[in-house]
This record gives sequence, structure tokens and C-alpha cells, in this order.
Amino acid sequence: MKFELEQYQPPDFSARKLVNAPNVVWKAVERDFVAPDNYHATSIFPEYYKVDGKWILAEESRMDCLAVWNDGRIDVKEFRHLKQGDLVACGRRENGEDGILVYPDGFRAGEEEKSEAFAFRQRRSRETAFSADYKFLQELLNYERDNGYVVWVMGPACTFDASARKAFSKLVDNGYVDAVLAGNALATHDLEGAYRRTALGQDIRTQRCMPNGHYNHIDTLNRVRSYGSMEKFIEEEGIDNGIVYSCIKNNIPLVLTGSIRDDGPMPEVYADVYQGQDAMRDCIRKATTVICMASMLHTIATGNMTPAFRVLEDKTVRPVYFYSVDISEFAVNKLGDRGSLAARSIVTNAQDFMIKIRKGLKL
Repeated sequence: MKFELEQYQPPDFSARKLVNAPNVVWKAVERDFVAPDNYHATSIFPEYYKVDGKWILAEESRMDCLAVWNDGRIDVKEFRHLKQGDLVACGRRENGEDGILVYPDGFRAGEEEKSEAFAFRQRRSRETAFSADYKFLQELLNYERDNGYVVWVMGPACTFDASARKAFSKLVDNGYVDAVLAGNALATHDLEGAYRRTALGQDIRTQRCMPNGHYNHIDTLNRVRSYGSMEKFIEEEGIDNGIVYSCIKNNIPLVLTGSIRDDGPMPEVYADVYQGQDAMRDCIRKATTVICMASMLHTIATGNMTPAFRVLEDKTVRPVYFYSVDISEFAVNKLGDRGSLAARSIVTNAQDFMIKIRKGLKL
């Protein structure tokens, strides 16, 4: 059966409440980076604003930002990008009464299944059967390869096993990866695996700790920095495997954002957190599916900037699928506590997940 996206059902703008709703109030920013009083903070859901009697969809949204009127279009800006004179949507009633409608039900309209008042195993946990999730995700990835933009968010655990690294490289080589967001450690341990066959000093094939292995990742970092770039290191050292190698070979954006914990770091790592955030957003603006693996902090950061929908060139509204994959139940469920209510959770380790996805796609 042909894979089909969930269909979007827009609000009923003929409803009396929305017909009689006032136009949204726009207030000018008086000082750079400071929003006016009573500003409206955006969500991950589609949001409509009433302007001159017509409801207009903000085509790009994300959590905790501001809707700004821009010559017939509604832009969404972070507080730190506000400029004096920007016109910001104001109002705290999100049901239309302030000319602002936050609409979370666009992909749920018409659902016939009703939840039982009492039922077991409603949460996602280590006891959950994820077979249906894997099947759907494999079908989704085949669809996205030709029609979408898949962003992968990866923690360093994704590099600790040779088979997992090979599985992800197969995904890159076969068009299932459009961008990778990660930290310094992902690149460091992946290149360590290619250079020294270890990750944090442990053999990526046998999992045995190697003598003086604790030097291997910083030796790798030091060597890469001596060349000035990861690409030059790969060329000069004859590296021919791994996640970083596959991304560079296939011209896949690899956005590495730094943290206070970083060794080195790699030359390409963003040291300025806000520059790194902007680089991540550049990828997320195009994302139609996001898959986060074994990196709670990167997952939460990405979830905060990922909307639940995407407006395509033909103005079709489609869902953005968001997966959180982690061995920790706490980690996969934390996104819900942070507002990313559309996230789907899979409780497993990242290595097994990548290998299973590769096998399911028959790569």
C-alpha cells in the first residue's frame, strides 16, 4: 500500500467565534531585543492571525518566539533578533479572542478512535512494543528520501559500535540523511573510530579497552586541529569510513555545536552558542522528519525549534515527524515536559536502532 502523509484539516473559519474575532493587535518594538508588553509567544503548532478581517497562517513557527508583521507576511523571530520598530503580535488569549488562533488539532481532525477512560500501558516505556513504529518509520523514510528533508540529531553513543557506524553510513549513502546535528563528541569519537579503531579508548568492534586508550580521542582531536579541518584530516590520513566521512563525501550539512565540556574542540565546532543555534535552525527550517538519538540535551534543543508542521511550496500543510530515541525512558519522555508534544518516543539504544533501521530498509 502506498505511504500517505497525515492530512491537514484547517480550522473552520466560518465559525461565529472566528468570524466575530477582532484583528490581532501589533505593537512596535521600542528597543532592540525587547518585546512589547503582552506579547504573544509562539508554539510548535499552526498559528493563525487575523489581519484586516482575514486569518493568515504564520508559515514558519517554533516554540517561545514572536510573530512579527513583515509587509504582508508573518515572520517568526527569536527575542534576540528583534529590532526597534518590528511589529509584534500581542495578546494572551490563543482561542481567537485576541485575533490569535493556536491550532493543535489540524492532523487529529476526524479521528474516530476514542481513548478508554481506563487502559493499561498508555505511556511509552521499555515494555512498549515498537514494531509498528519501526514499520511506519521505514515507510516514512522511503517517502522522505524523494519528498522531504530528514534531519538526524546524534549523541556520541552513536559512534561506539562499528556496525552502528556502518549502518548510519549506509543511510547517508542511500539518501536517507539530509543533515546531521550533533556536538563535538560525535565528530571526535567517530573520527577516533576511523583513525584508531576506538571510541573513548574502547575498541569499536570488540568493546575491549585498549592500553593507553584514554589518549586516543585527544590524539585524534590534536591531529585534526593540526590539519585545520576535518575534511583535510580525512584526505591526508586516508580515512574511508564513519559518520563524518560519509557526511563530507555526500555533502551533507554537519552542524556541530559546542558545550562547556568540550575537549579540543574540532575546528568546525561552533564556539558561539547563538551562531550554533542559528545554524541548527537553518536545517530545521527545511526539516520534514527529525530523528534524535542518544542525546537528551541536543534533542530538547532541537525539539524547542521544531514546529509540528511544514508549509510546502504549493501551500500544502504537512506534518513534521519527530522521533526521540534513547535507552532512558526519562530522556525520551522529557520532550513532552518541554512542550514538544508531537514527539514520538522509542526506548532502545541508538546502536540497535540504527542497525534495525538499516535492515528494515534493506541496505
